[in-house]
Amino acid sequence: MSTDTTVSPARTGRVLLAEPRGYCAGVDRAVVAVERALEHYDETVYVRHEIVHNKFVVDRLRAKGAVFVSEVDEVPEGSLVIFSAHGVSPAVREKAAARNLRTIDATCPLVTKVHKEAVRFAREDYDILLVGHAGHEEVEGTAGEAPDHVTIVNSPEEADTVEVRDPEKVVWLSQTTLSVDETMETVERLRRRLPLLQSPPSDDICYATQNRQVAVKKIAPECDLVLVVGSPNSSNSVRLMEVAKDAGAQAAHRIDTVAELRDEWFDGVSTVGVTSGASVPEVLVQDLLAELERRGYGDVETVRTATEDLMFSLPRELRQEMRSQGAEDRRQRGGRGTQADCSDGLA
Repeated sequence: MSTDTTVSPARTGRVLLAEPRGYCAGVDRAVVAVERALEHYDETVYVRHEIVHNKFVVDRLRAKGAVFVSEVDEVPEGSLVIFSAHGVSPAVREKAAARNLRTIDATCPLVTKVHKEAVRFAREDYDILLVGHAGHEEVEGTAGEAPDHVTIVNSPEEADTVEVRDPEKVVWLSQTTLSVDETMETVERLRRRLPLLQSPPSDDICYATQNRQVAVKKIAPECDLVLVVGSPNSSNSVRLMEVAKDAGAQAAHRIDTVAELRDEWFDGVSTVGVTSGASVPEVLVQDLLAELERRGYGDVETVRTATEDLMFSLPRELRQEMRSQGAEDRRQRGGRGTQADCSDGLA
């Protein structure tokens, strides 16, 4: 895109704001679960791994009292621990049970869906090719459901060398936060070698990941610079930056906060695209828009490509505990009252 160098971008800059962006239903559910647990339980609330991959969110919950641990063996026996939105393997659940930990499972229901697919296909003795990034918590959890049947395929290139026991009994599944285009490239390359490769019953890449990528593709061709708000360990945020570059943005950068902006990024830039990963609270986007306005990019146009209204209920364990406590409180007050549905206001 050409830039009129005779007019300062500081006076004429515009912003294309992608919509949808930010929190998805699974992230909102997980974050609210930790907040409600901190309010409800008169004890330390432990969380295994980051509840979602966003530094601001984790730091805020830590300041409220949540204690984040790497593994359940760091949690005192008999204590309360919340599993993150990325899911855990059966082995982690077994370790928690061995320590008599009380657990709240905040796994995103869309991740749980992939877990169930892995269990089902392993039961039918399929080889499962899991398209995803080795070492990511979600991939570890899914692979852990059927470790003897799962092979992780990290990239399209790895599709050319993967081996299976029976080419007539093989299926692919995927991490929920991948680039749709790269995943399809991987699957196409797998299918060239394995023509009978089966697909999951429905899309594994979650609706929010897909929607945010479509929105970025829409704005990227018009942008000199695309800024993606998201933490470096957020897979879907990193993918958004890659998608923006592939879709035609002249430059794209991922930032956690406005403190990471660099002046040189704005040289010759007239149009800035803005989006955020699925684990990013809107306050960080608004901080960025305020900073962009300060830099002269005050003309903001929202570009919407989808509307999201999906909501998930709080984890079952937390709903049951809150219902039980509500009934006990009413009994002690001697009144019947009306019990609020604990799923209200979840997302």
